[in-house]
Amino acid sequence: MRADTVGQQQENFDIVIVGGGLTGAALALALADGPHRVALLEQHPPGPLAETWDSRIYAFSPGNVDWLRGLGGWPAELRAQAVYAMRIFGDAGGHLTYDALDAGLPELAWIAENSHVVHALWQALAGHPQVRLIEGRPEAVIWGQSDHVLLLADGSRMQAALLVGADGANSWLRRQAGIEIDLDDYHQSGVVANFETEKAHRGIAWQWFRDDGVLAYLPLPGRRISIVWSSREDLVAGRVAMPSEAFAAAVTEAGGHALGRLRMITPQAAFPLKRRRAREWVRPGLTLIGDAAHTVHPLAGQGVNLGFRDARLLAAMLAAGGNPGEIGRLRAYATRRQEDVASMQWVTGGLKGLFNDAGLGWLRNTGLSLTDTQGWLKQALMRHAVQ
Repeated sequence: MRADTVGQQQENFDIVIVGGGLTGAALALALADGPHRVALLEQHPPGPLAETWDSRIYAFSPGNVDWLRGLGGWPAELRAQAVYAMRIFGDAGGHLTYDALDAGLPELAWIAENSHVVHALWQALAGHPQVRLIEGRPEAVIWGQSDHVLLLADGSRMQAALLVGADGANSWLRRQAGIEIDLDDYHQSGVVANFETEKAHRGIAWQWFRDDGVLAYLPLPGRRISIVWSSREDLVAGRVAMPSEAFAAAVTEAGGHALGRLRMITPQAAFPLKRRRAREWVRPGLTLIGDAAHTVHPLAGQGVNLGFRDARLLAAMLAAGGNPGEIGRLRAYATRRQEDVASMQWVTGGLKGLFNDAGLGWLRNTGLSLTDTQGWLKQALMRHAVQ
């Protein structure tokens, strides 16, 4: 993907977004027709798409997909799979089923590869007169009273009224601002891989709460799935090191042979599971969005969706024009978003604790089955998840 480099002299923008992944690129696209001059700064812009499957898979809520479609960032040819139902099983007979038809929805979610969605967003941004796509590595920030200046590794300088940190859980911009985080280490990792399946998945997602972790099957186009196996630290290395056939057999067995025999099409990878929350989300001329501000346990598949909802609200609040770095408006944004994030962190953290405590087996399995019988409760949970 083509991106510019800034010249040796200073270039001025209204808004500079640091980080061109999913959340940062989506925010840039949402701001593209607004009143501000925007730069999207990314060290590694997306290149041509590979034919192989990306092991970084996300579940996108229908509300966020509709938003991206409206921006032109979710094209019809995108390699994505709709989720029509979800089946959840406890470790002692508990069960819960969500069905889009019961909720009056066309689908519960969409599953797509990170690289393909990022590529689509950058394609939609290419050539847009209000947004500059810049390849570069930031090295320092000069914090000012009204504007801030980014210093890049090649000596270039970028001045902006608002810097947006969309550069992930280990945010460089957050660290430059000296903003601390509250961290809850789950002492788990998510082991991921993609498989071909013997049986058709029919657009159904599966999740099993087991005594050795939580296993999820996420449907991909064709007879393919992506899996996330939340695993204790003592199990991670062994699962990642297993030969492909042995790991496929283990995943098949753990999923109760729901989709028949599995064949790996991408190697295993693991990423640590931690809940983070920045102690400050905004300062004059600075805001954090997405994983730079918060991360959640992947149990509910809502991490990327929270980041998109950050971008949706921030873009809407900046659309009126004026100084984008004005602290009153940024504080209003943070206040409105923190409730949504806090509730999701509480839910996923509580579920993690509920399913990690062997003494709570009766409660967790009874709770799943009871929820399955309460239509109003299932509807309430789905309404939040599909936003």
